[in-house]
Amino acid sequence: LLLAALGRLRPAGRGYGWRHGLANLRRRLAATLVQAVALALGLTALLLLTVARGDLLDSWQARVPADAPNRFAINIQPDQRVAIANFFKARGLPAPQLEPMVRGRLVQVNAKAVGPESYTDDRAQRLVDREFNLSWSARIPAGNTVSGGRWHGETRAAEFSVEQGLAETLNLKLGDRLTYDIAGNRVEAVITSLRKLDWDSMRVNFFVMSPPAVLGDYPASYITSFHLPADQAAAIPELVRAFPNITVIDVAALVRQLHATIDQVARAVQLVFGFAVLAGLAVLYAALQASSDERRHELAVLRALGARSRQLSSALLAEFAALGALAGLLAGIAASLIGWGLARFAFRLDYLPQPELWLIGLLAGMALVVVAGWLGASSMLRQSALPALRAAQ
Repeated sequence: LLLAALGRLRPAGRGYGWRHGLANLRRRLAATLVQAVALALGLTALLLLTVARGDLLDSWQARVPADAPNRFAINIQPDQRVAIANFFKARGLPAPQLEPMVRGRLVQVNAKAVGPESYTDDRAQRLVDREFNLSWSARIPAGNTVSGGRWHGETRAAEFSVEQGLAETLNLKLGDRLTYDIAGNRVEAVITSLRKLDWDSMRVNFFVMSPPAVLGDYPASYITSFHLPADQAAAIPELVRAFPNITVIDVAALVRQLHATIDQVARAVQLVFGFAVLAGLAVLYAALQASSDERRHELAVLRALGARSRQLSSALLAEFAALGALAGLLAGIAASLIGWGLARFAFRLDYLPQPELWLIGLLAGMALVVVAGWLGASSMLRQSALPALRAAQ
């Protein structure tokens, strides 16, 4: 279809080289498709690992507010809450919001025992095989929205609110009765609401929450997240010295390490797919060599009919440019679709591929194929017509 569309284009001037170059591509349609696909596959991977990868990371970072929490503090004891607040106020920092946390293991769903063997999904098995961080609150936390049922509020009834993604993973629904084992005690409650969480907010979030009356009497520690400006980084060592039991997690450092790891992996994979592009160029070179006798005879006939070297050169360049544009455009379209699919279904990002991706693919494909093709075919232009015509007899 793209070749047919290219064939309808008529450049300014006589356009002999353009028409003849496209005619060559259509005449060798099977070889053209093989060469275009071989080059497009390698270029698709390279575009994904360079342009699309950067766009995806930028889209994710754009969703995180500039003042989003970049530190987490866990294992805060109840009697340390006032002292923690005073510590932050003394340094001109807003006191962080401390959230209670109780550790519990899911042991039953609707009075039926559950374990890793109850699920086939790997993530579900991992979730059931470990303890959950449970919490309680009468108000719905910031960044949480009720997607099903009703929020429990101040009720004293045994109710749970479950994160929607967890409910889908564990096949839970409104009205299901969950039983957690908390320090040897069984706590049973009904799911009365499902919540969607804003994970990109970097705030403290919990999969399962209850009213204060359900979990409030169990031994708990506290967890918080807060934004620490770069010029206040010295406050963290002071915090740890003042409260040795607290563990502080530097989210910013983890994100930087993640970026560094992604860059290292991407460079390694780029090298691998660079060889894929070279393999595509090797296919092009092999195709030129396989058809060299036919091309020599064709060029000789055209010379005998009065075609000048400039016209023949323009025909070859047009053929290679069109093939490269075809492969590059296919690569740009494929990279855009794959990048959109990853953003939409894997990372849940509102990402729209940049139109520049198609242009970059098109120009890269044209440049690669024109250079490689010219190196493989230019020697044919230097041969005179008579020897080629005699060799074809």
